[in-house]
Amino acid sequence: MNGVMARQGAKPPSQGLTVRIISAAVMIPPVVAVVVLGTPYFEILVAAGSIVAAWEWANLCGRRGGWLALGALYIGVPSVALVYLRGDPVLGMETVLWVFALVWAADTGAYGFGTVIGGPKLAPAISANKTWAGLAGAILCSGLVGAIAAALLELGGEMRLTAISAGIGMASQAGDLAESWIKRHFRKKDTSDIIPGHGGLLDRIDSLLAASLVVGGVSATELGSVLQWL
Repeated sequence: MNGVMARQGAKPPSQGLTVRIISAAVMIPPVVAVVVLGTPYFEILVAAGSIVAAWEWANLCGRRGGWLALGALYIGVPSVALVYLRGDPVLGMETVLWVFALVWAADTGAYGFGTVIGGPKLAPAISANKTWAGLAGAILCSGLVGAIAAALLELGGEMRLTAISAGIGMASQAGDLAESWIKRHFRKKDTSDIIPGHGGLLDRIDSLLAASLVVGGVSATELGSVLQWL
């Protein structure tokens, strides 16, 4: 019964893709502008996003104590990592734009390849929609962003940044899969419905949270932007 109802209420793939593209076209330019502007606008954006994400998380988990504590870490640590990355005096802006671009590319590649190619499911017990083709698309598209970033910034080490970007793209998809598991645990499809075609803010930034955590953690360990290693 639930499966039939879901199919009847589902939007055609082309319509869903159109809504996603329109939403992205509206959201991405202001976000890029704020990243470029930097302090204090970027910190304000991150704080506002964290508040919305925390509200969605609290509603998702029913305000259970242990889950609330986990949510504070899940949202808070990557948010701090983003602010840390943007604060780098040498390549802070470029690093954050690179992270955003490769996450957007990975999500787009996963959705596009998964929709067009389909094929075997990546983790059917967690998500019925994610496929191995989608994961391949995410890795390819994020790697392409790395190659383009290295060329545009004249950093050298194109192959190295391509490989690093592909790896972070894979990590971002792991973040997406982790949130899918959490939503399935609480029997929710989306964390909210505030973004047309995407669901909630957490549904949109789950990949970014994972990527920011990885890049921020590695950058803090090496005391500098990943882009400075090339």
